[in-house]
Amino acid sequence: MDSQRSVRLSKYLAKHLRHAPERIGITLDAQGWVPVDALMTAAARHGFRFSRAELEQVVAGNDKQRYAIEGDRIRANQGHSVRVELDLEPAVPPDRLFHGTVGRRLAAIRAEGLRPMSRHAVHLSPDRETATRVGARRGRPVVLTVDAAAMHREGHVFQVSANGVWLTDRVPAAYLRFPG
Repeated sequence: MDSQRSVRLSKYLAKHLRHAPERIGITLDAQGWVPVDALMTAAARHGFRFSRAELEQVVAGNDKQRYAIEGDRIRANQGHSVRVELDLEPAVPPDRLFHGTVGRRLAAIRAEGLRPMSRHAVHLSPDRETATRVGARRGRPVVLTVDAAAMHREGHVFQVSANGVWLTDRVPAAYLRFPG
């Protein structure tokens, strides 16, 4: 499969497994899973056909490991704007985590901290490089450092998704270190 088709399929999965399953008539279960056959049938009904092999290739080859296939079902690992419960256990975070953003968002972040916005949780990266890539999707990246150890000591709950993204309900500005 060429890279353009792979990107198209990955974006299609993100849209329908994370944000708008109803647009193609699929229903995610409480943990975000949907049968692969149901996804493929619904996609074909809406003019987008792909094979199981293509689907598995996109899931396995996704650099951020956004999706998981277990047996005959698939889900997004995190990033949902629709209601799902990923059943992730609380986890002790590393001392520091990172968040990639862009300069135009810094004033709001300084005032309000990091909020999940339309998602269920704030997404944090385990390393500066990943956060840089995340921030670069929307412009010139700015990487914030999160004092995750202090947050955890003070009762904030962290979870880690299957693809290594750290999740928490919010990050108050007091726990953030801004560059410069």
